[in-house]
Amino acid sequence: MTARPLDTPAPPDGPSARVGPPATRVGPPVPGAGDLAIRPEDGPDAAYLSLVEQVRAEGLLERPVRTEVARVALGTVLLASGWVVFGLLGDSWWQVATAVLLAAGFGQAGFLAHDAGHRQLSPSRRHNDVIGLLAGNLAIGLSYGWWVDKHNRHHGHPNELGRDPDVVLGAIAWTPEQVDQASARLPALGLLARYQAWAFVPLLFLEALNLHVSSVRAFANPALRFRRTGIALLALHAVALVFVAFLVLSPLRAVVFLLVLQGLLGVYLGGAFAPNHKGMPLVGPRDRADFLRRQVLASRNVRGGRLVDLGLGGLNYQIEHHLFPAMPMGNLHAAQPAVRALCAEHGIPYRERTLRQSYAETLTYLHRVGAAARARPDR
Repeated sequence: MTARPLDTPAPPDGPSARVGPPATRVGPPVPGAGDLAIRPEDGPDAAYLSLVEQVRAEGLLERPVRTEVARVALGTVLLASGWVVFGLLGDSWWQVATAVLLAAGFGQAGFLAHDAGHRQLSPSRRHNDVIGLLAGNLAIGLSYGWWVDKHNRHHGHPNELGRDPDVVLGAIAWTPEQVDQASARLPALGLLARYQAWAFVPLLFLEALNLHVSSVRAFANPALRFRRTGIALLALHAVALVFVAFLVLSPLRAVVFLLVLQGLLGVYLGGAFAPNHKGMPLVGPRDRADFLRRQVLASRNVRGGRLVDLGLGGLNYQIEHHLFPAMPMGNLHAAQPAVRALCAEHGIPYRERTLRQSYAETLTYLHRVGAAARARPDR
């Protein structure tokens, strides 16, 4: 199973420009896109640019102050209430339930860092960065500077092998070729990749640890944005979290509390991001497509009402988010009818599933990748 092509070829690349670190080849800017927004690489797409003007005219690129303040308040209240409960309960096994509440608060803080990276929360870049550093580095121990760089590259090349950091070989293999690479690195990794559909959910419990380790490793790069501030805030988070846990709880309960908190945080964040692109078409190095088709075909929406919107931080409108990265999450649902109509007009499949269906498609895809590798007699 190799990369499935995005079937429409496109004109050659446009002129180069800088869209944050690292440099990528980009074309004309997408209005209202923000620093993490990506510009059509293959020349302007008239239909898409017309849609941009439409959503701008409807005010959907403007930041609704009440909505964004409410989102910041929600994350703050969840975190504050979690720590208040923690203090009131004291040395008790009921702190496992507190860990669940705090994992939800940490997850919402992660969504805030995501939105700040897209400049969704404030017209001021500085204000967004302050929120991102506080929500990412200080609140949950995730390097905001590292994540913005990584996410920037993802938005520029969603599901593109060799360019999207979210589909590089890691604990999960996205193609049978990556399964072979995993086997070459370590036979145990190749075996894991062949049965990865069964391992996917258990691996999510380690996702927070993976994010922490990646954040710390990124600090070795002297060019990392907010490096010194990020190191200080993340160190403060780690020291304070461990200190408070062992100050209030017995050693055993402290360890269990931290394991449950970090495990559920990984499940929450990984489970929120996984439905967006996993199991959708992969793009190979020879595949060319216009900006609209590339972004839509690589993304999947998740429907389910306001509860799903809240739980997934608005990321369930992934198609609209990739077309308008700087559009506040609270406005994405309003842009959905116009985006759906544009896709229908140009014959571009618009994929929307329930949460259960999206996970089923993701696991089915991972199973097929592993099965294809298992079926080869020489492996």
